[in-house]
Amino acid sequence: MLIGYARTSTAKQNGGLVAQLALLEKADVDPDNVFHEQVSSVQPRAQLDAAIKSLRKGDQLVVTKLDRLARSLEHAIQVERQIASRGASLKVLDPAMDTSEPIGRLLFNMIGAVAQFEREIMLERQRDSIARAKAEDKYKGRVPTARARSTEVLGMMLQGKGLAEVARLIGISRASVYRIIADHKEGFA
Repeated sequence: MLIGYARTSTAKQNGGLVAQLALLEKADVDPDNVFHEQVSSVQPRAQLDAAIKSLRKGDQLVVTKLDRLARSLEHAIQVERQIASRGASLKVLDPAMDTSEPIGRLLFNMIGAVAQFEREIMLERQRDSIARAKAEDKYKGRVPTARARSTEVLGMMLQGKGLAEVARLIGISRASVYRIIADHKEGFA
């Protein structure tokens, strides 16, 4: 049986999710057998876990691209091993590879290694650019987001609004509200 998995990093990427679902259906994956979620690759992925747990011997987990499945080579190998331990295999549509075949397994390992290399090069360039900008006194760092709204948060909290409500109204995470309160804890003691 073919089991599909689709993921986008944010809920704002609906077009990307719809495109993945269409590609999975075109690859003969029954829409009822597709697990999908919209979370960052570094967050817990309940739907990926559920997809893997649903696999039986001879099944295949189908994804559109390797980066939709894993965040690094190490993670891709770990996920593929989980799939293999269930007697199933992994099929990636682009580039086409199928770990149920020896050439597919080789290709999976090679492409994963290249993807990891590209990511490390990109991070190295980013670090170099930041160092150069700091040396030229041009680096300002990340623009403060939630903490720049501290006055609004504190005002709403003093009005008696709850944490979740404040976060929703301002458009920041509850964790950010907690951080702002911790920064100004003397006002809430």
